[in-house]
Amino acid sequence: MKNHTKLIEDKNIAIRSGKDFELRKLKTNYCADLDKETTKAFMEQHKAEIAKLQDVLYASDKHAILMIFQAMDAAGKDGTIRHVMSGVNPQGCQVISFKKPTDLELSHDFMWRTTVALPERGRIGIFNRSYYEEVIVTKVHPEFILYQNIPRIKTIEDIDKKFWKQRYEYIRNFEKHLTENGTIILKFFLNVSKEEQKQRFLERIEDPTKNWKFNPGDIEERQYWDDYQKAYQEAIEETATEYAPWFVIPADRNWFMRYAVAEILRETLEDLGLKYPELNPEYQAKLTWAKEMLIKE
Repeated sequence: MKNHTKLIEDKNIAIRSGKDFELRKLKTNYCADLDKETTKAFMEQHKAEIAKLQDVLYASDKHAILMIFQAMDAAGKDGTIRHVMSGVNPQGCQVISFKKPTDLELSHDFMWRTTVALPERGRIGIFNRSYYEEVIVTKVHPEFILYQNIPRIKTIEDIDKKFWKQRYEYIRNFEKHLTENGTIILKFFLNVSKEEQKQRFLERIEDPTKNWKFNPGDIEERQYWDDYQKAYQEAIEETATEYAPWFVIPADRNWFMRYAVAEILRETLEDLGLKYPELNPEYQAKLTWAKEMLIKE
């Protein structure tokens, strides 16, 4: 069964340049003319293909894959990561969640804690939130910047346009450095609507088995919805590039969101054209010798 939709090139999802990008115009219920049953069949096929391709990625030891997930609360990051990566060998994959910075992390530059967690060649690294929190959450709550003890930043008034422009530049340069050294970066913004977030919060409150997922603080952050949308607009606009594109994934329909992430990962791995390492004649001879020794036992 072949997939008729190449989402890695879908202009409703793939953002490779900030020029003319408008987050508010992207539909949160877009599904690329696919239906739930069709994507269910594709999903099982894709997970099997991703598992095979990940094995070749690990064996070839030439590239690393860095998947970055950013989203509003209740957009579905955890569930998407779990579903998409369910068939991958755990030895070749690592998932790291970045929460409130620790004292140790605050004593370093804002990129440090994610830099030390980067995946090595041959592996798929998944960041559940990332250094983009430093131009999103801190953009909405600039007072958080004051805890970072940056020399020239003494008050919130010091956090000016130049400050943010520099941070975007640091991120672009960092991602360019990574890609030039073999790391493929896939940045996913799970784009959920405000109404869908409301319904998911209510479900967490009303369903006893989901109460543990609910954080009262999420309701407080919901009051900043417009500010977060503006912060995401600016972050994506400033950091979407050909070498490190953003994929704005419609998140109102869980089935499509998970399928879209899986499909983009599969297409990325497939497009690398990876192959298992070719053994030199000397090593091939050792294999032949080893086989003969085993047969003689």
